[in-house]
Amino acid sequence: MKLETLLRESAQSILDEAFSDLQRSQVHHYEKAGEAFTRERLGNLFELVVTAIETRSLTSLSAYADRIATQRFDAGFDISEVQMAFNSLEEAMWRRVVAAEPPNELAEAIGLLSTVLGFGKDTVARKYVTLASQRHVPSLDLKALFAGTEAAGTPTE
Repeated sequence: MKLETLLRESAQSILDEAFSDLQRSQVHHYEKAGEAFTRERLGNLFELVVTAIETRSLTSLSAYADRIATQRFDAGFDISEVQMAFNSLEEAMWRRVVAAEPPNELAEAIGLLSTVLGFGKDTVARKYVTLASQRHVPSLDLKALFAGTEAAGTPTE
């Protein structure tokens, strides 16, 4: 069975599982936005992922990821919240694929799924970093990760 067919036939259970996972993660802005908003957004992302797998084109997903990154950033969502939405959908999709795909087709299916979702997450992250570089965002303050590096280039005596 084609991967996109398997995913579409399992759409409702995948989306229910992804929503439950996201809800357990207690992501503030998605909780505040409500169930209808969150389910709709997961459904939109699901459809874009499946379409990208089907068409072997990331164009629509790229535009969507860029757009939602800007929208969520402007609405005050932390990048971890948006990534958590991607991750919850990815995990639910993986579980379905691993349970249903024959072992000889599993590597390709997981490769396709990982490529598409990884691209989406990367696009969101790059956009967040671009937006954050234009103003201070505590969740993206990387200076603490590199404390002490200013002396790294200086020879010691």
